[in-house]
Amino acid sequence: MTSPTSNRTAPAVRQVSEQAAQAAVMVAATSLRLPTVREQAIDLARAAAKQRLSHTAFLAEVLTAECDERDARQRIRRVNEAKFPRTKRLADFDTRKVPDLPPATLAHLATGAWIDAGEPLVLLGDSGTGKTHLLIALGTAAAEQGRRVRYVTTAALVNELVEAADDKQLSRVVARYARLDLLCLDEVGYIHLDPRGAELLFQIITAREERASIACASNAPFSEWGATFTDPRLAAAVVDRLTFNAHIIQTGTTSYRLTSRTTPRKETHPA
Repeated sequence: MTSPTSNRTAPAVRQVSEQAAQAAVMVAATSLRLPTVREQAIDLARAAAKQRLSHTAFLAEVLTAECDERDARQRIRRVNEAKFPRTKRLADFDTRKVPDLPPATLAHLATGAWIDAGEPLVLLGDSGTGKTHLLIALGTAAAEQGRRVRYVTTAALVNELVEAADDKQLSRVVARYARLDLLCLDEVGYIHLDPRGAELLFQIITAREERASIACASNAPFSEWGATFTDPRLAAAVVDRLTFNAHIIQTGTTSYRLTSRTTPRKETHPA
């Protein structure tokens, strides 16, 4: 039996000048929203001709360049959407200053597998011990891997929730936070929340329970969270949800920033 595709003929290839071909590429790339193809196709074509690449290999080069550039733009967009207050990278964090965080543990956290599993991360330690650095750096790594991330301080989040509740937009805001792959919640325990603010924050935590990760940083041990959430039962419920299957990192009491400033730098000399 003859295959249905055996009678198909290859599309006819028109003879066009080089100038017309280049113009057609520009028009098509613009229409298809392929900015990298528009910018690089001609240079890649010249390079392909010099290397005597096949038409298929040239097409692969062009499409790969577009995909790589699109991935790069997406990484930048995800990081910008996360609203980190400053740039922090895992490569810049000295794990020797945090004995409770072995390099292997940090490397595992950097993969984001805990985010995919919906596991919480809690960073506990005194001010200046690297909690926010880790929070932002891990959030940045997650965003660059394509995840939806949002950084916010506890005070800012509670204020946003109170305003949303007053405007009858609370369900919409809670749903938006629930859709995130990772919520980076900083400065838990820095301020005392009134009962209303504490209950609204609890809604966010409950909406993400065992489904989507929260990474939080606090300078107060769990035993003192009752002072933040005012209601001991609510504080206990918050701790229960944030510690179930959680990664808990103690960053200690020695200021990471202070030791970083006082550690003598090695002088480098030109070879």
